[in-house]
Parts: sequence; C-alpha cells; structure tokens
Amino acid sequence: MSKRQDYETQTEQLVTPILEKYGFELYDVEYVKEGGNNYLRVYIDKPGGIAVNDCETVAREMNPILDEKDFIPDSYVFEVSSPGLGRALKKDKHLLKSIGEEVEIRTFRPINHEKQFEGILKSFDDKELTVALNDEQELTFARTDIALIRLALDI
Repeated sequence: MSKRQDYETQTEQLVTPILEKYGFELYDVEYVKEGGNNYLRVYIDKPGGIAVNDCETVAREMNPILDEKDFIPDSYVFEVSSPGLGRALKKDKHLLKSIGEEVEIRTFRPINHEKQFEGILKSFDDKELTVALNDEQELTFARTDIALIRLALDI
C-alpha cells in the first residue's frame, strides 16, 4: 500500500463514525499534492445534498482527531466538501448509483476518432462499462481506457 493510500484509508476509518452520527455518506477521500501543497480531502454526501454547515460540522469534529493521531508527517490542508454536481465516478458504488444517469467519459486514447463521450450509463463490471450514446448506439469501454467518468452537467 502506498503512503497516499495508507493516509486515505486511515482517514476513512477515522471519519466514518462522525459521518454515521450525522447520517452522511462518505463519497471519497483523497490525499493529493497541488501547487506545492498537500491536501487531505474528504468528500461527503447525503440525500438532498450537502450544505456548507455540514462540511463545517465534520471538519470541526475531525480536526482534533487528526491532530491527536498525527499519522501524516508532512504538512497538509484538511478540507471537507461535497463531491459536486459533476462528480467523478471513481468507485463501483458510485457507478452502481449512477446506472441510468447521463455521464461524461474521457478516454486516454481516441476511440472511433473521439476522446470524449456522453450518454446514459447502462452497465459495468470489473473490466468494462457500457453507455448508450445520444444516438441510441451502445458503446462499451474497457475500464483501463477511461481517464475520467463523471456525471454529466445539464447546463
């Protein structure tokens, strides 16, 4: 397990009881370096969506726990956020909840001369996923070909 994965796993274990207390769902945890700073981000959700106050509540309870456990030796910024409307679908549980929803897919390499696709998520397994494109044609993508899959934004 990498250092990043270890930090994310430990954070998930520590934040889960707080989220359960308030009826929130853990969407994702990420430890990333951006612009010279390290960020530990916890993404939370609930039916009807997350409010700023919800994020503040979780952060307020989690901060002293992170200080006490002190399992990340580097300095970092801790953030609690909602996954957002155009949320990335990183885990199988995210994909399962999104069956029948419109998604955007970006691939690492062109498929049929395109690298961006939009359609309705029909199915997935551990190796591939199938999307019904806007012209009703179904296209199956190898999961290893997908750079990003997220909910489509209807703007």
